[in-house]
Amino acid sequence: MTLQLIDTHCHLYLDEFSGDLKEVCGRALQKGVTRILLPAISSVSLEQMNRLSHPGICFYKMAGIHPCEISEKIQADEEQLYKTAARDSIIAIGETGLDYYWSRDWIDDQKRSLKIHCAVAKALDKPIVLHNRESTSDLLDLIEEEQDGSLKGVWHCFTGTPEEGKRAIGLGLALGIGGVLTFKNSGVANAVRELPLESMVLETDAPYLAPVPKRGKRNEPSFVAYTAERLAEVMDLPVEEIAEITSRNAEELFGIQVKGNREEGTGNR
Repeated sequence: MTLQLIDTHCHLYLDEFSGDLKEVCGRALQKGVTRILLPAISSVSLEQMNRLSHPGICFYKMAGIHPCEISEKIQADEEQLYKTAARDSIIAIGETGLDYYWSRDWIDDQKRSLKIHCAVAKALDKPIVLHNRESTSDLLDLIEEEQDGSLKGVWHCFTGTPEEGKRAIGLGLALGIGGVLTFKNSGVANAVRELPLESMVLETDAPYLAPVPKRGKRNEPSFVAYTAERLAEVMDLPVEEIAEITSRNAEELFGIQVKGNREEGTGNR
């Protein structure tokens, strides 16, 4: 039986897929990936997303500015983000967050951007998708400050400790489980084992962070199946149950439930 999987974080619109997009989508369908969520990186991301279309796959768009894009020339604008994200076709705000790995020159600007994204997410009642690299404490502190009971979202590419995971869940966040789970010395498996599956969604972050046994290669949506299989091992559950629960979690968080007997459409949403 083919699993029904949702890739909740995939940059399929990037140039890395321009040469074989049809084949990539075909492999995704073979693995049961019929819904792919597309986080934005910059203001041009939506235009790139609009070019995506493949029979049998529904693409869902987000709006936001990646923290690594923030600079002297690029800043988040709350009015413009609200206007863009208010469209019915936008299901979430992001990806946003904090990244101290590549540069610490724009930390204050990244925090300001994150607060703007939080404000828009709350105003529109849409989930926020959070990037975090070497900034966990600051990120969770800021989310705690912004949490008024209405903020919801996902900690994309979860790599935290069990305590950090529990804190994030307590703040209204789901945990995005991707290829790093399969890395031998990442420690993610040990953390995930102590956390509730009901707070997890699956993702690839394609074209980045391909899971074992594809580590080091370009990631793609079909590879989410490897992460599902590893998560099943970690949680000591059938992979079918992993697929069912994580997909339901994603449906509820992002509001992408299938209604009645209507099959999900093709192309962009």
